[in-house]
Amino acid sequence: MEQLSAGKKLDRAFEKLGEKKTLSFELDLDTDVASLKALDAESDPAPGEEMPDDAAKMMSGATITFTVQSKKPIDESGEKDFVGMAMKISSPDGDLAEYRVIGDYVYLRADTDTLGKMTGSPVPTAEDLPPEAGALKDVLAGKWVKFSIKEMDKSAAQGQGARGGSARDRSLDAKTQKKLVQSLREVVAREVRFKTAGGGDGTEHVTATAPFRTLITELFREIRPLAKDLPPGMELPTDKDLKDAPATKVTADFTLKNGELSEVDVDLAALAENAKVKKLGLTLRMSDGTRPTAPAGAKELDLKELMGGFFAGPAMNDAEFGDSDLSGQDLPQDEF
Repeated sequence: MEQLSAGKKLDRAFEKLGEKKTLSFELDLDTDVASLKALDAESDPAPGEEMPDDAAKMMSGATITFTVQSKKPIDESGEKDFVGMAMKISSPDGDLAEYRVIGDYVYLRADTDTLGKMTGSPVPTAEDLPPEAGALKDVLAGKWVKFSIKEMDKSAAQGQGARGGSARDRSLDAKTQKKLVQSLREVVAREVRFKTAGGGDGTEHVTATAPFRTLITELFREIRPLAKDLPPGMELPTDKDLKDAPATKVTADFTLKNGELSEVDVDLAALAENAKVKKLGLTLRMSDGTRPTAPAGAKELDLKELMGGFFAGPAMNDAEFGDSDLSGQDLPQDEF
């Protein structure tokens, strides 16, 4: 009886999320530098490919915030109903990157200096670029820039050739999304064990426990029949690929506030197996969020000029191509 009751409470909490028109998710990686370095060492990286200390420091304190706004309840929304979207990656030292989709434009900005130091690949400064770089100087200066979604779709269609069509055409359609959600619900109902614990002030906790390998294997088995409807390039792992996944049980703690889902906490430390990990978890918080708005003063990037001019090198003639290392090689056409 408790199993059914707890599962229904969680199911209803997710349904309430779908009834909202604006929703924000905040994802925190609950870990520390030592644990991340231990995980990296366990993967046996090649000399010189070890995780930089700056990257471990940034990841241990990183937060990702995602907000979506629709004209209709999210569960009933098709692609044309979404009027705003925003994502931001933050660290204890400030925002690292942010993008927003408002109307027909994508807006973005990034702290390229910090990101370069984190990856160990410093990027040039705005002063290093020639005048014809235009709005690209603003990108490197951490200022807002924007580009047209329609222009991006045109460029994508030209580059994709036979696989053409707009970026929207290649996205996951609403019908497939609903099939996917239903399949995942069936797996969760079959493989996950629930129990509830009361709390004060309208707060209740629902814990869900399942063996990680069994759960992830069953999830992908349900997704594979939908593979033909997924966006191109999405490679799904096989059962063989997943056979070495940890069989350890993982527990997720769902916090419900007056019946609405407000937070999810997952302890992943047990999945580290041999690595000396002290703390490794994920925390996901939900809220009504604030409506994404277009930032003022964003300069527009000319994608055609950017890709066809600034980044394109001088064209090679036939003789030069014949002498190059690329001549005579069979290049996979579907990579372009």
